[in-house]
Amino acid sequence: MTDTPMPDTPMTDTYATPGPRPREQRAGLAHARAALRHAADLGPARADERRALRAAFLAVHADAVYAEVTEGYARRLRLAELAESVGAAFPGLLPTPAELAADQRLPQALKEGHEIDLGIFFRAVLHAPTAGRHLMRTMLRPTPRALELLSTYTAVGEADLGSVRIERRDGVARLTMCRDDCLNAEDDRQVDDMETAVDLALLDPAVELCVLRGGVMTHPRYRGRRVFSAGINLKSLHAGGISLTGFLLRRELGYLHKIWSGLRTGEDGEWPPPVRTKPWVAAVDGFAIGGGMQLLLVFDHVLAASDAYLSLPAAQEGIVPGAANFRLARYTGPRLARQIILEGRRIHATDPEAHLLVDEVHPPEELDQAVEDSIARLRGQAVAANRKMLNAAEEDPDAFRRYLAEFSLEQAQRLYSADVLTKVDRFTTKGSAGTAPPD
Repeated sequence: MTDTPMPDTPMTDTYATPGPRPREQRAGLAHARAALRHAADLGPARADERRALRAAFLAVHADAVYAEVTEGYARRLRLAELAESVGAAFPGLLPTPAELAADQRLPQALKEGHEIDLGIFFRAVLHAPTAGRHLMRTMLRPTPRALELLSTYTAVGEADLGSVRIERRDGVARLTMCRDDCLNAEDDRQVDDMETAVDLALLDPAVELCVLRGGVMTHPRYRGRRVFSAGINLKSLHAGGISLTGFLLRRELGYLHKIWSGLRTGEDGEWPPPVRTKPWVAAVDGFAIGGGMQLLLVFDHVLAASDAYLSLPAAQEGIVPGAANFRLARYTGPRLARQIILEGRRIHATDPEAHLLVDEVHPPEELDQAVEDSIARLRGQAVAANRKMLNAAEEDPDAFRRYLAEFSLEQAQRLYSADVLTKVDRFTTKGSAGTAPPD
């Protein structure tokens, strides 16, 4: 499918409910809907034909589909809810919940590839300016899980979410990734826990700034040592447990986007303004691989132990490293970004180039104190306002939206490519943690 250029218009968070569509448009959508049902009858052998029908439908009707299931933009549906609602309202456009559930239970190599159809859908929605912006802002809202936990968390100042712990101490929200068995390798579960923790930190009125660090590991090779993150959990990927809506898109549109842009708690025009943003500090022990390194690109201040390193081995694993392709060159310049992403070059904390990605490097035994010193420097009352304006100047939200549109489909296709399945199988037999353990 080729992308039809569409002029972007100024965006607010309040949407007028569209009036009745012109008769010709309603008739055209009804006719296309009837033709779309044919796609549902095409078997796996005709998957390309089915996807061509769906892509052609969405190239014309993505905004209308989104407006209908959100009741004129009045409903705010997160990724999985949106896909389910669209599938029910437009039979044949998306795989059914039963098809997706059956696929989810299979190893990656045995799946039908239904998430490619989800990638086609989200690509079209994110490319549609009105629908895409509405979805982006919907994903900046607090999750239901965070809202349910908020009163208890604010009362006691801590919460153990499973793979992430959050503790408020002296006005600082300290988030610790604690998947100690797998080097903090991410899967759907950890993405949910991370987004919940980020929401709680941003919602907590007693928190001035936030710190993220890896916990102490029980993994045999790193027992008793802190580790930041080993990236995507390749064992989960091989087993079919890495989903497009629950991991790959939710991660970018959810907690990473919230760290960068802030949490939306209301509508534009409300007072006080409905966006909550705070400074974020990351401390890297051991390594920040893949998604761990991607995290650093949305943080305000990054510290690293002198024996740590950063890498983005996604191309070697056969996938796309999230929004790193969009953001990394701003920090490193295009040549080094290509070396890191395309060739898998590691950046050690002591390399001359490391200063482009890390603000401070300290001996491991001095990192604790260095983190506290950085917290003291970022406590100024105007820090949050200035980081908000720096981020607004640095990253165009519409450019980010268009990047994610292409990422939706590109990553979905990569999940089912032969090289990914071969490499994932190799990595999962290499180490018991289900990650690609560092050499």
